[in-house]
Amino acid sequence: MSTRPSVLFVCVHNAGRSQMAAGWLRHLAGDAVEVRSAGSAPADAVNPVAVAAMAEVGIDITANRPRILDYETAEASDVMVTMGCGDVCPVFPGKRYEDWVLADPAGQGIDAVRPIRDEIRTRVEGLLASLGID
Repeated sequence: MSTRPSVLFVCVHNAGRSQMAAGWLRHLAGDAVEVRSAGSAPADAVNPVAVAAMAEVGIDITANRPRILDYETAEASDVMVTMGCGDVCPVFPGKRYEDWVLADPAGQGIDAVRPIRDEIRTRVEGLLASLGID
């Protein structure tokens, strides 16, 4: 891993969980980590309830756009965190993988998304600690 690790968050639609995780990592790590997110079947837009939930904690993800998971992005990442993408996530030898089992915010109201957002924050904080980043 380089001095500035890169983390790729992957979920199916790249519209909820992975976008919130990327938002938390950018917020908590600043420039210490290169942050990426992608999806195996990206949606047209980020889930508006995920956007609202993140806005409640002062994190703006309105400019984010779902992206397709491509080979180059996965290969260039040091850590891949998957969230429900199953067998479509590529596997590269020598990469660090984590699979975060989280509820899917798709179709959920804000009251259901807040605990998902908060669980993602906790997991991102643990990830940062494991990378040695304050």
